[in-house]
Amino acid sequence: MTVLEIKREISRLKERDLREVHSHVVRMRHSTPEWRKTMARKLRAVQAGKFVTADKLEARIARE
Repeated sequence: MTVLEIKREISRLKERDLREVHSHVVRMRHSTPEWRKTMARKLRAVQAGKFVTADKLEARIARE
């Protein structure tokens, strides 16, 4: 089955089935070594205090 065929089939799905396919794709993406490595790196950065609080983000947006 080609990607185009898969897209056509997905476009015909009902809302519930579409949500199920979406969940499956997300689970597949989150099970890759690359994703896990990226998330571990981001978690370490947050634990080290390298993040922006919601208040600081709002202040940045307000200045722009």
